[in-house]
Amino acid sequence: MKQRLQRSQFGRNAGFTLIEVMVALVIVAIALAAGVKAAGALTDNASRLREMSAAQWCAENQLTELRLGKQFPGIGDSEFACEQFGQSYRGRLVVRPTPNPNFRRVDALVSADGEHNLLTISTIMGRF
Repeated sequence: MKQRLQRSQFGRNAGFTLIEVMVALVIVAIALAAGVKAAGALTDNASRLREMSAAQWCAENQLTELRLGKQFPGIGDSEFACEQFGQSYRGRLVVRPTPNPNFRRVDALVSADGEHNLLTISTIMGRF
């Protein structure tokens, strides 16, 4: 009787089949692939956030400099360059008239490569 009991404990029912092990490995592989993809997306998002923050600082610096100059901006376009985090950015200030002659619309457009705009910040400046 004891011999039967020992045989049933360690017999066919004691381990995993090859199919069960393969299914478990497939599940682990899918989970790892999803984790790697999520980590890559986080890295891309962090790099994009850094680039957008630097571009925003460049645009805000130019608009602040224009405000601190306390001069009513002339209508037209002007170029500027900025460096943040060791990266060079190019920008353009676009000043346009508004229906009220005492105000001007100023757009600061910033790009990293000179062609593709990363960011545009607009403001209204009044006559001082």
